Amino acid sequence: MNSDQTQILREKYNPDGSALRRDQLELLRMLQFVAEICRQHGIKWWLSSGTLLGAARHKGFIPWDDDLDIVMLREDYERFEKLMLSLEDERYVFHCMRTDVDYVNYFGKFRRRQGRVQSRSKRYRYYKWVGIGFDVFAVEKTNYLAARLAKTFYSPVQKLTAHIGVSWIRKPMIRIIEFVNTYLLHPVLRMIGRINPKEEYHYVLGTGWPRHTFYMKDTFPLATAEFEGVLFPVPKDMDAYLTNVYGDWRKLPSEQTIRKCIHCQEYINEIYGK
Repeated sequence: MNSDQTQILREKYNPDGSALRRDQLELLRMLQFVAEICRQHGIKWWLSSGTLLGAARHKGFIPWDDDLDIVMLREDYERFEKLMLSLEDERYVFHCMRTDVDYVNYFGKFRRRQGRVQSRSKRYRYYKWVGIGFDVFAVEKTNYLAARLAKTFYSPVQKLTAHIGVSWIRKPMIRIIEFVNTYLLHPVLRMIGRINPKEEYHYVLGTGWPRHTFYMKDTFPLATAEFEGVLFPVPKDMDAYLTNVYGDWRKLPSEQTIRKCIHCQEYINEIYGK
């Protein structure tokens, strides 16, 4: 996509001065903060999902995107999480299972401590922190079947806890479900995941999105790509990953699909009117 086409999209969805553009630039600063920590400690990571698509197609944020996604190998994620848990910063916090019982995702979110995202998720009403942030995913060597079963066993059951308003009932239920999955089911599924002739990786068990497949032959050694004027790590073969996940990733989605992709009600109101 050429710069003129990208500029037309920006003027429609995230012009300078808009709430969405303001928050995109804040997410960019947060990503640079995390990137520097990773550089100092030798932690490998790369842009993924819609963020990688934005880098490849727009050299920055997809104009209507209100999120960032980065990925690490499971062993790097575990090191990163330990660093984040010891982080003492008045601006940022690492939102994960260890820092908030009501956060039920197997991936973390690097957030601003202050502010409030107007999310449509019922879970947000229980969170300790609801400022803007971006997702930090981990991937492990496993197969589609194991990743799919892990999602089936975890997500639907855990989703029900969002409807329990009484915290002394909800929080123990969340922990019980996590324990059963993490320590009883996932070890069995990891054995199933070893049957892996394709050498494929997926998000760590329980994360979801099992169709997102990562091949290390297409990932390492990492390359770099421009994202909002900054060079960040990306898979060696961006096209292979993006085609696997999105198909014809160069083609823009329909307006209806775009609207569904926007998470925050504030941005929806700004773009489409109340």
